[in-house]
Amino acid sequence: MSKRGIPAWWPRWRRFKDRATTAAIATGGSVVLLTIVLLFFFLVYEVTPLLREASATPMAPLEWPVSDSRWLSLDDYGDVAFQVSSDGTVGFTRLEDAKVLSRRELAPSKAALTTVAGEGAGSGALMLGFSDGSSRVIEPSYHYELTAPERRIQPVLGHPLGDLLLAGSKPVALSAVALDLHAGWLARQYADGQLELQRLGESVAERIDLGSQAPAKHLFLMDAGRWLVLLTEAGDYRVWPLSEGVIAEPVQGRLFADSDRLEAASVLQGGLSLIAASSAGHLNRYYVLQHGAVALGQRFDSGGARLHRLLPEPRRRGFLGFGDGVVQWHNAISGQRGLTADFGITSGAVLALSPRADLLVALDEAGALRRWSLDNPHPEVSLRSLWQEVWYEGYEAPALVYQSSASSNDYEPKFSLTPLAFGTLKAAFYAMVFAAPLAICGAIYTAFFMSPALRRRVKPLVELMEALPTVILGFLAGLWLAPLVEDHLADLITVLLVLPGGVLVFSLCWALLPASWRERMPAGWHAVVLLPVLLALVWLGLELGGSVESVLFDGDARRWFAQELGLAYDQRNAIVVGIAMGFAVIPTIFSIAEDAIYSVPRHLADGSLALGATPWQTLTGVVLPTASPGVFSALMIGFGRALGETMIVLMATGNTPIMEFNPFEGLRSLAANIAVEVPEAEVQSTHYRILFLAAFVLFLFTFVLNSLAELVRQRLRSRYGTL
Repeated sequence: MSKRGIPAWWPRWRRFKDRATTAAIATGGSVVLLTIVLLFFFLVYEVTPLLREASATPMAPLEWPVSDSRWLSLDDYGDVAFQVSSDGTVGFTRLEDAKVLSRRELAPSKAALTTVAGEGAGSGALMLGFSDGSSRVIEPSYHYELTAPERRIQPVLGHPLGDLLLAGSKPVALSAVALDLHAGWLARQYADGQLELQRLGESVAERIDLGSQAPAKHLFLMDAGRWLVLLTEAGDYRVWPLSEGVIAEPVQGRLFADSDRLEAASVLQGGLSLIAASSAGHLNRYYVLQHGAVALGQRFDSGGARLHRLLPEPRRRGFLGFGDGVVQWHNAISGQRGLTADFGITSGAVLALSPRADLLVALDEAGALRRWSLDNPHPEVSLRSLWQEVWYEGYEAPALVYQSSASSNDYEPKFSLTPLAFGTLKAAFYAMVFAAPLAICGAIYTAFFMSPALRRRVKPLVELMEALPTVILGFLAGLWLAPLVEDHLADLITVLLVLPGGVLVFSLCWALLPASWRERMPAGWHAVVLLPVLLALVWLGLELGGSVESVLFDGDARRWFAQELGLAYDQRNAIVVGIAMGFAVIPTIFSIAEDAIYSVPRHLADGSLALGATPWQTLTGVVLPTASPGVFSALMIGFGRALGETMIVLMATGNTPIMEFNPFEGLRSLAANIAVEVPEAEVQSTHYRILFLAAFVLFLFTFVLNSLAELVRQRLRSRYGTL
């Protein structure tokens, strides 16, 4: 026992507790920093595959049993090939050992195969044209039995029109087919230049005289038979609109400059856009517009290579271009060339690409089947497709669009993150417009003007708002506040106009009262008097709302905004989000700012007042500059909270990824998009990794914002810390 009555072991115990507390705090902080770093690298790990370049790996060639071929296609897994020979024989062959599974003769007697046309990009129905003018429509398909560890494939040759041989007059030079559940079209051009078009279900075919034009090179039925497109060797096009069985007059034009000739053309998966290569090395994408004209939508960098053949991917908006042994792999969405390699493929080889675009085969004239394993999992992603305007199919102009899925498998993926980033900033902006003035002004009054007794009641009450779950705020905003604002938009505007003016008028009246009356009010309790006035002003604004709407907005505020200012009104919009998210952000900003202002040493304010400054001068000249680092931190933390808010934005907006600053329209934020789409995204797919990229962008938003806020806070602290 020491002389002062303190046990001898007590100092050692206190030092132990200090060191243990310091170690615990340091460990906790290190764990937090380590978690953030690990989260950063995890997001980078998930996003990095989006940047991986395409690759091709040669496989062992096969001796093919039937070397004569006009058409070749593969099944989903690249196990079985379907082949059409020049003599009209079709069959299935297994790629593993080049074993013929089945073969069948489809050509009429003494007729040779003259043309083969596919309905889709390497899949769907095929139309065979023969030298006697007849045609036949077939459709290869595959039935799978997946029993571990084997996968059994049963190839089936279907006949969509039955085993029907379509009669003709002259040898078929070009053909095209488009089938759907209800109808379809068949198009044939004969050797004499006559074009025959027949709608399924009708017995009479319509003939079109093409006249004296350059020889036709390609014939396509696009958009499920909506357009008949004919391309000539000179690069001219004719487009016939087909609607309800009526063949309209064709729209004519040129694809390239006058000196350019058409080298190769193909229709991309979905049948809505056309790829064409010219003799001068140009490679373009074209769209058929509503009136039938062909518009140039995109130029690809072919490096000046002259491509003789274009092979579209069956399930994506990509294609392979072949020319003089060189293979180029392009994607129509990203616009980038993912692969350029010399495969040594001869011009007479028959090519096929598997539906998953992971296997390319080439059957040369000598009967050797060469194979390449392809890897290009995310070709749609590039800086251009993520952040710049892209001209998508069906759009009149390039646009910033996010649409990860659609009702049809033929849709074109749209992964622009710009609307999502814009929506995130828009939601945070309107939340701060609502929350920042209320929170900062409330913090100033509570910390500097309010009496201590009233402050002890008000501050915990405001901070208690932060305990309210955001899902509850989102639920109330979506189901109660949004319809309320829609029905009382003019009333809300009137309240916003009446409140400031009413408070100024009341303040003037209060200042004109005799000093003896005003002195009866205890210092710091003026808010108690002002509260009934605010309630009365809100009631007055609601009562005057109808009259204001009649006078200023011609009886309908929403219609007036739409007609006069062009501001469309959606029920769940940025105003609703700003109000709801503002209530979630106010406690955070208020608490931090109030603590910063209240922590300003009292002697600074007392010294200013003693020198004759008014309380307002003391606040603006001494207290706020000293507390400015904390107030700025409060605003930045509140803004960061608004950027990452999920449930309120998810429930209080229409989740429409649009680029409109209109406060009366909805939005979609990065956080809300992740919450909506992660449960239904296929693991490791492009959509899946795009969502991780969205999370990474949100992470960078908050990281950069907090870093800048810390730099500004440090500068403010160094400037005003000596006061």
